[in-house]
Amino acid sequence: MKTSAAGAEGMAFSFCGNDRNISAYSVENGVLNNGCFVDALNLVPHVFLLFITFPILFIGWGSQSSKVQIHHNTWLHFPGHNMRWILTFLLLFVHVCEFSEGIVSNKAMTTDHLHLFMPAFMGFIAATTSVVYYHNIETSNFPKLLLVLFIYWVLAFITKSIKLWKFTEFGVGLKQLRFCITTLLVILYGLLMAVEVNVIRVRKYVFFASPQKVKPPEDLQDLGVRFLQPFVNLLSKATYWWMNPLIIGAHKRPIELKKIGKLPIAMRALTNYLRLKDAYEDQRTPEDPDENPSIWRSMYRAFGRPILLSSTFRYLADLLGFAGPLCISGIVKYLDVTEVVSSEDKKKDTYLGVYFMSSTELLKNSSVLSVLLFLALVLQRTFLQASYYVTIETGINLRGALLAMIYNKILRLSTSNMSMGEMTLGQINNLVAIETNQLMWFLFLCPNLWAMPVQIVMGVILLYYLLGWSALVGASVIVLLAPVQYLIATKLADTQKNTLEHFTDRLKKTTEILKGIKLLKLYAWEDIFCGSVEDTRGKELTSLKTFAFYTSMSIFMNAAIPIAAVLATFVTHHFLNKSGPTSSEAFAALALFHILVTPLFLLSTVVRFAVKALVSVQKLGEFLQSDEIGDDSWRNGDISVSLNAGKKHMGMTKAINRKQPMRYQMDNYEQPSRRQMRPTETEDVAVKVSNGSFTWGNNLLTLSDINIRIPTGQLTMIVGQVGCGKSSLLLAMLGEMQAIDGVVYWSKPTDCEPVHDGNISKNRNSVAYAAQKSWLLNATLEENITFGSPFNKQRYKAVIDACSLQPDIDLLPFGDQTEIGERGINLSGGQRQRICVARALYQNTNIVFLDDPFSALDIHLSDHLMQEGILKFLQDDKRTVVLVTHKLQYLIHADWIIAMKDGSILREGTLKDIQTHDVELYDHWKTLMNRQDQELEKDIQQDSQTMLERKTLRRAFYSREAKNQVDDEDEEEEEEEDDDDNFSLIANRRSKIPWKVCWCYLSSGGFFMVFLMVFSKLIKHSVIVAIDYCLALWTSSKTGSLNETVSRNVSEDSQQDSHYLPVFITLCAAGITLCLITSLTVEFLGLSAATNLHHNLLNKIIHAPIRFFDVTPLGQILNRFSADTNIIDQHIPPTLESLTRSTLLCLSAIGVISSITPAFLIALIPLSVAFYFIQKYFRVASRDLQDLDDSTQLPLLCHFSETAEGLTTIRAFRHEARFKQRMLELTDTNNTAYLFLSAANRWLEVRTDYLGAVIVLTAATASIWSSQYGLPAGGLVGLGLTYALTVTNYLNWVVRNLADLEVQMAAVKKVNSFLGTESENYEGSMDASQVPLDWPQDGEIKIQGLCVRYDPLLKPVLKHVNAYIKPGQKVGICGRTGSGKSSLSLAFFNMVDIFEGKIIIDGIDIYKLPLHTLRSRLSIILQDPVLFSGSIRFNLDPERECSDDRLWEALEIAQLKNMVKALPGGLDAVVTEGGENFSVGQRQLFCLARAFVRKSSILIMDEATASIDMATENILQKVVMTAFADRTVVTIAHRVSSILDAEQVLVFSSGILVENDSAPSLLAQEESLFSVLVRTHNLSALGGLHRVHTILTADLVIVMKRGNIVEYDKPQTLLEQEDGMFASFVRADM
Repeated sequence: MKTSAAGAEGMAFSFCGNDRNISAYSVENGVLNNGCFVDALNLVPHVFLLFITFPILFIGWGSQSSKVQIHHNTWLHFPGHNMRWILTFLLLFVHVCEFSEGIVSNKAMTTDHLHLFMPAFMGFIAATTSVVYYHNIETSNFPKLLLVLFIYWVLAFITKSIKLWKFTEFGVGLKQLRFCITTLLVILYGLLMAVEVNVIRVRKYVFFASPQKVKPPEDLQDLGVRFLQPFVNLLSKATYWWMNPLIIGAHKRPIELKKIGKLPIAMRALTNYLRLKDAYEDQRTPEDPDENPSIWRSMYRAFGRPILLSSTFRYLADLLGFAGPLCISGIVKYLDVTEVVSSEDKKKDTYLGVYFMSSTELLKNSSVLSVLLFLALVLQRTFLQASYYVTIETGINLRGALLAMIYNKILRLSTSNMSMGEMTLGQINNLVAIETNQLMWFLFLCPNLWAMPVQIVMGVILLYYLLGWSALVGASVIVLLAPVQYLIATKLADTQKNTLEHFTDRLKKTTEILKGIKLLKLYAWEDIFCGSVEDTRGKELTSLKTFAFYTSMSIFMNAAIPIAAVLATFVTHHFLNKSGPTSSEAFAALALFHILVTPLFLLSTVVRFAVKALVSVQKLGEFLQSDEIGDDSWRNGDISVSLNAGKKHMGMTKAINRKQPMRYQMDNYEQPSRRQMRPTETEDVAVKVSNGSFTWGNNLLTLSDINIRIPTGQLTMIVGQVGCGKSSLLLAMLGEMQAIDGVVYWSKPTDCEPVHDGNISKNRNSVAYAAQKSWLLNATLEENITFGSPFNKQRYKAVIDACSLQPDIDLLPFGDQTEIGERGINLSGGQRQRICVARALYQNTNIVFLDDPFSALDIHLSDHLMQEGILKFLQDDKRTVVLVTHKLQYLIHADWIIAMKDGSILREGTLKDIQTHDVELYDHWKTLMNRQDQELEKDIQQDSQTMLERKTLRRAFYSREAKNQVDDEDEEEEEEEDDDDNFSLIANRRSKIPWKVCWCYLSSGGFFMVFLMVFSKLIKHSVIVAIDYCLALWTSSKTGSLNETVSRNVSEDSQQDSHYLPVFITLCAAGITLCLITSLTVEFLGLSAATNLHHNLLNKIIHAPIRFFDVTPLGQILNRFSADTNIIDQHIPPTLESLTRSTLLCLSAIGVISSITPAFLIALIPLSVAFYFIQKYFRVASRDLQDLDDSTQLPLLCHFSETAEGLTTIRAFRHEARFKQRMLELTDTNNTAYLFLSAANRWLEVRTDYLGAVIVLTAATASIWSSQYGLPAGGLVGLGLTYALTVTNYLNWVVRNLADLEVQMAAVKKVNSFLGTESENYEGSMDASQVPLDWPQDGEIKIQGLCVRYDPLLKPVLKHVNAYIKPGQKVGICGRTGSGKSSLSLAFFNMVDIFEGKIIIDGIDIYKLPLHTLRSRLSIILQDPVLFSGSIRFNLDPERECSDDRLWEALEIAQLKNMVKALPGGLDAVVTEGGENFSVGQRQLFCLARAFVRKSSILIMDEATASIDMATENILQKVVMTAFADRTVVTIAHRVSSILDAEQVLVFSSGILVENDSAPSLLAQEESLFSVLVRTHNLSALGGLHRVHTILTADLVIVMKRGNIVEYDKPQTLLEQEDGMFASFVRADM
């Protein structure tokens, strides 16, 4: 028994201290008056909490988890949730203070008093446990267990209050620190108790009969929502802990769109759109409804609160930022001061037997300061990242809202606005792509606007406090140089504009070259054009040089200003105070200067963005105020909408029904209610216009005095001359025009209409409309036809057959699942038009409007479409069809005809009415019909246009497929190389930095530049370190230690200064100069790399074999010249600069710290490991998210532009709601990717910032620990800490720049892949000088055993061809498609791989000739006429070798002389891009003239007449026969008829020459392939003529109408029935 008591006594002593003065511990005055006992009492609640919660925490919750199935355990639903977290964090901080106070007080005692710091330590652990416990209870929704916490807070509150009460009793007051801490703890425990009571009050989980039921928010029940930032607890919010699985998972498999899910409801574009729209509309008051609302005000109302929150965070972060310099100053100052508390002081401050320290004393302890510094850094960084995140989220929300607003406006824009050019597509695209982004960026930078001034003012005040007046000199250097920064920034923006102009110019030229590359090669002109691109590139590089210069100036300013400021400050200080500053002041000042530079550097950017934002808002305002289409309520059968109805709808937005899917709400929100139609209208009229006058909004009447009716269920045709208002009439009925007078009535669908085809009953409000200019979506072909209707296989098939799309679909690589439209495959005009008609046919609407659907179709297709599509498919459905057409031969099928002239109605009625009443008009039509019929015959002789289109398509894919095969083979080879392709390997490959590509980039910049850059960078950083080191030595020499300084005299001091000062000044000057040099070297290294890469790329591509262009899509090549070159020009150099600078800064800092306190190296190892993993995971995830952001942006922009183009169609179909829905989805997808990207950036920055804070803490600890052994001088400690502080700023830049550089290096990699292409062999085995100047003189061609293939991997296309062509002979070559005709023409120019045999022209084997010589001596006219932008002279003779007379002569021969003479400028007249300002026929004639200018004795015509009309073809044939009478002409025939008079015909079949003779003798042989080709050609020419008089001699005539036989007899009998159909046909035909 005794021993245990003794043991207890021993314990008590160690807990209460072993002082011999026991009196203070006696319990005689009452237990509570014993300080040690009170402290022991304070331990009770903490121990109680730990004992109870640990079992609960570790037994697990499996059995009792919540009944509601929710996604992620992030459901936070207890009231006062955030409050509790904040209070707990404060509590932890106060416990840390209490603990440090206890430790420091304990040092003042003679023996250890555990009770001074033990309760604080336990309290810290208990507080941590409480929050972990709470989090677990909350996420598993088990509130009853919260009682434990409630009891804990009550107990803690009571015990702490007792302690406070005792303190006051013994006269301890606010002067003593422990009193203040205890007071704070009492308050905090009280507040936490209140929070707990509140939970009980609200949730009633105990003491109440019915606890409250709660359901998790919709977002958390939705498994698709993966963006959890709004739903996680504060700690996870601050550190982005919830991102861990995503970012670490990215390492194993790439992040896809599915993985990032969708946005929470509050962040979706629709939610934000409604917020912004309400704020916008609320500004319109009833008194002044037309007032233009201010966008700024609505933005503030909708998104002001988060911006204020973000600014608050920003202010907190900035203020905490100043803690760094102050703590450093304190640590250095008190490092050597070991204060021994005198015994008197001790006596004075002893209460309850222990020492109480005063409040200021604690802050004089270096160790405490270093902990405070660490905490301040962590907090500052957390607040800063929070501020960034909130602004970015708000910016993204704003952008979503603005996009939705713009889109809604686009859907309501009046058509006249678009057609009159007030609103161009370009402007709309700019609004979407540029202005909204400008505003978003402005919002990102917004808090800086008001945070910066505060930061600057605070910084200057602190500097003044540290260094007096001399600090103001340094600060003024910084402030005075700020305007220079701004100037540089504006100059940069201007230069960028300049560069952009040259860039677009160069791109235009490059595009032209690539489009006409075949021609350039055949004419050996590639070097001329290459030179022209190089010229433009030269201009671009000049402005890039300026750009590089300003960029490097900006970087230089940023690096040099702090050096200059420090120099100015310390030199001034030296002269004012006759001595340098102390080390504590010096390094605090240094750190402050670093803080000050950042806001000033950013200020210029922010101001620039603010200016841009003002402009953007102005543009947006103008757009939102522009004219809208009239309220076409009559189309819903609703004449007027009262104002009240509108008001009611406004109110609706608040109470949105969450259960309905979003799209219905958008409908309700936008569309007015529909009223019933007046019953007076007759039912057999679908549409009726009375007294209509319509305008396009320019006060000129386009249509006047319109009175028409469209009969229901019949075919109405509208005819008239070009420009008489036929299309306008359709648009006027659709409500697209402004009605000045009159009414348009639409009859409403009958209620009892039977359901049709098992589909939804027809919707009268929608009109199927095929516009004159075809409009396609960027979607698959099937989606373009179904256009949002449900897919019905039978119907779809019927529509495709009616529009004869099947052959075209078969040619597409993926059939009807091929993407078409702007970004998809380029279809020809006819194909596009047929798809649009198919869309109108497929829609299940009552009314179909077709606007000139035959304009781009040839006669066969028109007939087929008329018969199958319009007469059969539509009329069988009894649909009302309105058809605008120029083809009068179809009038006989019309049930009702409207003839128009000059914007008014000329006649209306059936064909028979017009025949009887308006004979003149009828005769006019008849003459027109006859003329059309003659054209028909001509048309039919030509091979149909469609065949041609299909052929082009087939060619495009034939070559692309071959390329794909090659690609696939490459990929297979690659895959074979890495056999065991398991996850770890993929992961490795994804996280490796592409060193090889980096090296390639640097080496193309030139080795001297690389050496210069590396060398100057290293020297610069060494000098900067030297400056600071010199400062450290200089200031340390003053403060050797405080006691010595007193004894030393002043003269010694100034002597010391005079040594250091010049060194310091010299180093600073050197540093500033080096800053300039390095910033210039990096930029110019980048420039020289860009110059070389582009030059090599252009030369490689232009000299590549023609096969390369067949297999490489044009877009891909252009991308190398546009996007990739742009990245290499403008983005890589600054990234590289930033990366090298931040890396070297971090390395030099770590080097300095390690050299001062070697102990730091031990801590460095775990830190480096942590850093390595953070950057490794982040880089991979960041790259994926960046790709997602880029790939989701394009569809969004395309959707906007395609909506703006197809407005009339969308509105006619009534599909606005569907398109809005699509836009919202696309916006949300893009915003999700962007949000995740910015959250990932925050994830990285928080982690690197915390690492930085740990580095600062370890550096401080190491210094303090070393200083006990007298190692570093105070100045050096200051140096180390200042450097440690900079590391925190630069660590995340290292990683982000690495990630950026990695993404940007992909551009270099792509360009590099093209640099590996083989060039054509331009040299040849003969020297150009050996070829006679006038070769080929005679034009004699011998082909011997010729075998040709496009690529060594492909089959030969010509096999063992032997032929002899005499000089001056006219030769025709024919054969079916793909028989090798064109390949032969290319073989003459050595454009394909001749792997056997040879072609000898005038005795020289062409294979031996240099390519330039060979190609410049022959002439060719290609099937597709190619013209380049420039002048006519440039197009005929780019080499500038011929006289004007020769050019005019060539134009005369080509029958173009008169036309060119009439043009302004004659030969120097402008040719637009692709020669668009001339017709196809004229372009072909220019090509003929071009061939003639080159007086070559051999002319090759490759299907040159395929794309021109008969008249032009006749001219061509005539010219060729006369002008080229004495030359050898080889014609590759597209139509066999064109070579019937050739002297020699070569007939090919699948690569083999099968027949070779003159045309007549081949025709004589009935079995010959040639005669078969001629026969089939003539047959196709006769078929399809539906002229009635050709069958008057038949024995029997069958007349059909819409699939039914109407008449059936001998022709004579039928002719006698005057009102018979056949008779009327014959009459019409005569």
